Amino acid sequence: MSRVMEPAHTFLPSEWKHANRVHFRSAETERARSERLAAECKRLIEESEKSAKRMQQDANQRLEHRIKDIKFWRQELDQKLQEVVQEIEVLITFKNRVERALESCSEPLKATLDCLNERKKKRVAIDLVSDEVERELLKEKDVIEGVITLLQRTLEQIIEQIRLNRSAKYYLEKDLRDKFQAERIDDFCSMLTSTSANVEEQIGAAQFTAGGAAVTPEEWESFSNVNISKAEKERNNSLSLRALVDSLLEQTAADMRQQHDATGTALELRIQETRTAKALLEDQLDKLLVEMANQEQNVEALKVAIADKEEPLKVAQTRLYARSQRPGIELCHDPVHTRLLSEVQELTGHIMRLKEGLAQSEMELKALTRNQLALEEEIQVKSHSLYIDEVICSQLRQPITIHNF
Repeated sequence: MSRVMEPAHTFLPSEWKHANRVHFRSAETERARSERLAAECKRLIEESEKSAKRMQQDANQRLEHRIKDIKFWRQELDQKLQEVVQEIEVLITFKNRVERALESCSEPLKATLDCLNERKKKRVAIDLVSDEVERELLKEKDVIEGVITLLQRTLEQIIEQIRLNRSAKYYLEKDLRDKFQAERIDDFCSMLTSTSANVEEQIGAAQFTAGGAAVTPEEWESFSNVNISKAEKERNNSLSLRALVDSLLEQTAADMRQQHDATGTALELRIQETRTAKALLEDQLDKLLVEMANQEQNVEALKVAIADKEEPLKVAQTRLYARSQRPGIELCHDPVHTRLLSEVQELTGHIMRLKEGLAQSEMELKALTRNQLALEEEIQVKSHSLYIDEVICSQLRQPITIHNF
């Protein structure tokens, strides 16, 4: 209580003045520092504003440049994609051509095999010969089977090339989708300003920007360039394959047509040759039949001649026998007896020679008969061969027409 009531300490006027000066200088110092700070902050505000605008402007320019790059690569990718798609469609058309070519080989091959089978199993005797027609048919079989094998191998190559083209198309489409999405995002970013309403909604995405820098611009550009190069390579391979297939289809059709014509020519020549041989045999048979008729007449004439000579011989023999009964001295070897002996000998000789001629004529008639049977059999063989070649084989081959594949 006594401390409270104690009177306050008093200062000297000098102390009062000093205290005022200290407070003045302190306030003046703080005010000056505050003014400097305010000026610095104003400078910082202006500098940061300029920097923000400059950076945003630079970012916008870079975005525009980036969008142009994306559009360029999108155009390149889209152009290459259209080329690959068109090439796939054309190659599918070639695939269909090869498949139709394979289908069109089945009928000619079947006709050729049927002709070979008919001629091998149904021709008989000497006509079962390895002739020019058979050689051409075997060659035709080899040509068609070779064409089928070649077309099957070509079809496999086309299918594989279509697969490779579609693979290139897939990577181009994927790259295009990514480019489209990237362009859409960069377009969105280029339209953003400091006053955009949805800027704050995207602030959280800024933390992911560091993770998206794994691919360098060079790698990004190289990625699309590689896709385009692969697509171009497959397209060029496809073009080369199409040229090869086109030439192959033309050549195989020409080979089959040439061999088909060669076989047809050989068949026509063989038919003509068989007809000629058959005609010669028939002509020979006609002559043989005439000769057989003549020989039969000859045999009958010989038989008649023999019969005609036997009666005079009997007369002569009877005369000799009767005159041998003459008595005594009358049994004379007179001119009559000599003539009768000569007559018997001559008649006997004539009859023997006639009988020999008859035997030979009968043997010749049998030989002619055997030749007749052989000729008739051979004519039958030729007729059968003609039926096989002219009817069966010709009808099998008639519907066959080798068109361009």
